[in-house]
Amino acid sequence: MKKKVVLAYSGGLDTTAIIPWLKENYDYEVICCCVDVGQGNELDGLEERAKLSGATRLYIEDVVDEFVDDYVIPTVKADAVYENKYLLGTSFARPVIAKKLVEVARKEGAVAICHGATGKGNDQIRFELSIMALAPDIKIIAPWRELDTWKMDSREDEIQYCKDHGIDLPFSAENSYSRDRNLWHISHEGLELEDPAVEPDYNHLLVLGNSPEQAPEEGEYVTIGFESGAPVSVNGEKMKASDIIRKLNELGGKHGIGIIDIVENRVVGMKSRGVYETPGGTLLMEAHQQLEELVLDRDTMAFKKIVAGKFADLVYEGKWFCPLREGLQSFIETVDKDVTGEVKFKLYKGNIIKAGTSSPHTLYSESLASFTTGDLYDHHDAEGFIRLFGLSMKVRALKDQGLAD
Repeated sequence: MKKKVVLAYSGGLDTTAIIPWLKENYDYEVICCCVDVGQGNELDGLEERAKLSGATRLYIEDVVDEFVDDYVIPTVKADAVYENKYLLGTSFARPVIAKKLVEVARKEGAVAICHGATGKGNDQIRFELSIMALAPDIKIIAPWRELDTWKMDSREDEIQYCKDHGIDLPFSAENSYSRDRNLWHISHEGLELEDPAVEPDYNHLLVLGNSPEQAPEEGEYVTIGFESGAPVSVNGEKMKASDIIRKLNELGGKHGIGIIDIVENRVVGMKSRGVYETPGGTLLMEAHQQLEELVLDRDTMAFKKIVAGKFADLVYEGKWFCPLREGLQSFIETVDKDVTGEVKFKLYKGNIIKAGTSSPHTLYSESLASFTTGDLYDHHDAEGFIRLFGLSMKVRALKDQGLAD
């Protein structure tokens, strides 16, 4: 009986070419596993394609709600954004995919797991760190790093390889962006985007919505409700988190929200340019931060920004299954217990315009913030506070000017 390998299968060019390559170079029985994290119609026809390419069977594992509840929402609560722009759409999908690959490998008695990530990218790290954390005994195969047997250096080579093996694919080298899609976002890399000096053709590129120029001339209001930091409603209608993202993707995409063109620093040391569409996620992140402005005190807000940065780095680097990420999440859950309320936005041509925020746990006091003197605040108290708060600065100045005793 042949040994088995589980292939992380998307149905795209890379992973389809890997099926005959695995059979030629390892003589393994290939079990494909596609983990559904909200790719939509990208899953259509996958079983037929996988089997025609030489796979024994295909698992399609629906983990959309698990992905959203256990990976996306904790990241929203953390306010985790990599390098101030990237909302981690690809990053936090990899650990849940790896988790399912390990489960299928155990079920099938497979000796190896194979992925199609290149040797230049972040995904090889994310997949392999997650697999190592969950199944250290299982072999990992990364074809793009096996230079002795993987002779394909481009998408054109892969297309020709598939044709040589009787595999007809609906791809062309001229229109083959490298894309990653899930319920949270879609990323675009490759082709003309490899030159940062070239402006993206958004009318050709975008999948989830309009460019701001093509968005409606009239704005639209949306209200997002939260309980303990997690989204629970849109426009007063209660729904599960995955449906909230679907609804916000629809609204945000319509109005050109959440399109970014960035050059990011990959874990492996190089810079990479990509265009990301995250319409619903951009709205959720912004709404959550607006609500925290009302509820969290100054010291907690300041420290949470530090936690957010570290959380984002850990997720980006593929360290989801590490003690530090778990510990930071425990802190975040405690801090967010009172982050409950509603945030209202006006959406207009790529802009998110604040239209009101409320919370039963708000620390904002109109009587304190007002210019009118009230019982809770005596203006004279500020004089002593300022004198003590700046005492060290005053002493230094006196020393420097030779005025101190």
